[in-house]
Amino acid sequence: MIHDRANEVNRLQKVLEGANIKLSSVATDILGKSGRDILEALVAGTTESAALAQLARGRLREKIPQLEHALAGQFSAHHRFLIAQQLAHIDFLDASLERLSAEIAERVCPFDAARERLSTIPGVGRRTAEVLVAEIGTDLTRFPSAGHLASWAGLCPGNDESAGKRRSGRTRQGSPWLRTALVEAAQAAARTKDTYLATQYRRLAARRGAKRAVVAVAHTILVLVYVLLTREQESYHDLGSHYFDERDRHVVQRRLVRRLEALGYTVSLEPTIPAA
Repeated sequence: MIHDRANEVNRLQKVLEGANIKLSSVATDILGKSGRDILEALVAGTTESAALAQLARGRLREKIPQLEHALAGQFSAHHRFLIAQQLAHIDFLDASLERLSAEIAERVCPFDAARERLSTIPGVGRRTAEVLVAEIGTDLTRFPSAGHLASWAGLCPGNDESAGKRRSGRTRQGSPWLRTALVEAAQAAARTKDTYLATQYRRLAARRGAKRAVVAVAHTILVLVYVLLTREQESYHDLGSHYFDERDRHVVQRRLVRRLEALGYTVSLEPTIPAA
């Protein structure tokens, strides 16, 4: 249902672009309060860009000149009809999502303790935790280890070796719904601040690329899920953004010293005395 809503929003955006209405270039969310007021005014027949720009709220009012320029399009009766239908469909989907969310929350009530523990992992929100509980369950005895769970989910490196040569390390399909939820959680975790998962993503993305880094972080999140669901007494404790630097302190020192020496500096290291 969420995917259907996203598709409908994309279609609405395409209609606006066809009318040369560049609302998304100024407003972050075209269906926010300001964007919705502007769209409803367009459907009602208002086409004057200055009048439409005055409907902006909050911080968007700082961009009224840009809004006026972005809303100066060719909005016809054809576009008005399509936008009205799409807004009505989006409202229907929003109402359906509220009912579904309430039903899911009620059915997940017996597993609230597990869901709350999973929600402590960076990037794992309420909806993702519900997906994890629904797809994996809370009894993981059928998986001897976190590696078996990762293999079932399709989040472990592929094993394709023949005659001593390693070929593609592509992950297999696995569980599509679980994989999708974990990748979305990994992308969210990569944007967090001062967390182990965000640091892991940046380290891997610099060497292996963003896509492989996201899959690696998703694998780490799944391992954390396995630990939290198999050890009920355990709670998530973030290692922090400096974990890798502290673990490889001497390697980091040598690398930074070499970089400074390459720039023409003479480097001597003296440990700082911690303040009393």
